[in-house]
Amino acid sequence: MVATIEPHAGRTADAVQAEVEAWIDEHWDPALTVREWWSKLATAGLSYSMLAPPYGRGYSREQNAAVFAALRAKGAMGPPAGIGTMLSLPTILTHGTPEQIEQFVPRIIDGTHGWCQLFSEPGAGSDLAGLQTRAERDGDEWVVTGQKVWTSTGQAADYGILIARTDPSAPKHQGITYFLMPMRQPGVDVRPLREMTGHAVFNEVFLDGARVPDSLRLGDLGAGWAVANTTLSHERAGIGEASGGFGRAAPGSIVGHLDRPCSDFLDKARAQMTQGHISPGTVKRFIELAREAGRLEDPMIRQAIADLHTRVQVMGWSARRAKGGAGGRTGVEGPLAKIGMTGTLRRGVELGCAILGPDAQLWGRDAATSGWFQELMVFSPAPGIYGGTDEIQRNIIGERGLGLPKEPGHPREMPFKDLPANATR
Repeated sequence: MVATIEPHAGRTADAVQAEVEAWIDEHWDPALTVREWWSKLATAGLSYSMLAPPYGRGYSREQNAAVFAALRAKGAMGPPAGIGTMLSLPTILTHGTPEQIEQFVPRIIDGTHGWCQLFSEPGAGSDLAGLQTRAERDGDEWVVTGQKVWTSTGQAADYGILIARTDPSAPKHQGITYFLMPMRQPGVDVRPLREMTGHAVFNEVFLDGARVPDSLRLGDLGAGWAVANTTLSHERAGIGEASGGFGRAAPGSIVGHLDRPCSDFLDKARAQMTQGHISPGTVKRFIELAREAGRLEDPMIRQAIADLHTRVQVMGWSARRAKGGAGGRTGVEGPLAKIGMTGTLRRGVELGCAILGPDAQLWGRDAATSGWFQELMVFSPAPGIYGGTDEIQRNIIGERGLGLPKEPGHPREMPFKDLPANATR
């Protein structure tokens, strides 16, 4: 895979956007299948242009933003998104062998594979290191048994990023190993969990003798906690980053989107819900909502809109600082970003309720806002829980960022098998 245009680190964002718009004019057609279009984006290095060649163009964050601005300006579908690009991609690039990177990265950025995250368990959510799922060596394979829960997009995943206990005699943070597990195999039972929004984004996954080749172990044996922290850092930052989504299909071979025309998903994108995030586009929606309701001149509403806009802008700046690398890093950018997003989401829900009044309680496509705000409101408790609760994020910030004492607990060197049951759950 080779980018069609050599990256130029010093080029302005405007120049990048103009170049990409010209490329889109030449290559974009809504009649293309999702597979064809995503392949074109990946081959051109435009799916995730911040990646180094041959997978991207080595662009800066500002240049990458210009790529997405060009796609939006031309009404083109964006690249594949989800667990694969947000979590699996950066973790594999950081900890993977050259063979693993070559096997998985191209198929993530062109949408061939869909992914899910097999971390949380019924007894190991906030205390993730207390996980009970075990992986036992059998020759060149590992046999996995246990249960995972809150597995986003598990029903649509070709692979899952899995952490399992491989040495119960080691301390609980040291006996964990990280795997890239094939999902479509005997011994993997995915059961969707219906949410109060009516959707089933989350799943519970039962593992009963599922197998993973040792070649798909990511990182060293027993070093899974360190690898998982890379994933968690990207997860929290990804949840906390404001972004304006545009027409996307689901990656992977399971749901059957790859061979459908892009136009199918662009049409649906026009009425898409906000999916639990507040972005600059969401702020614009609130402005239009206030204008339609005759509330735009209300000083309280105007102040709330200004507050929401400010918070979204600060989230964007913080994300750019965190991903920019040099200077200003705190070491807890991910938890700070996540708490920033959940707080902003709550402010957005308060604003929408203030604008709509009793109409905010009416559900469905025939309700005010065609239901997008109502779904946002009903979904809004979830981001404060998934990806590590806000309370856990505050603990991390206090301990790792501010140097406050850790909460009391059992000695970290105690073997996992010797921990009392209530200390492992």
